[in-house]
Amino acid sequence: MRNERHDERLSDEELELFLQYLHRFANHDLDLFALIQVGDSEYPAYVSISRTPEAGVDPSAYRRP
Repeated sequence: MRNERHDERLSDEELELFLQYLHRFANHDLDLFALIQVGDSEYPAYVSISRTPEAGVDPSAYRRP
């Protein structure tokens, strides 16, 4: 694996740190994905992540402060 900014190979220590961060990030995202799926089976909730609102949704309802 290479450091593209400096065009050099990562040291063993850098590679180990990168893999640790990658592992933590992947575990965190998988935990969040599992939380999104959890819900009452009689009243399911569907989550959509998009850069644009679905048809019929007022964009002003999602304005950031």
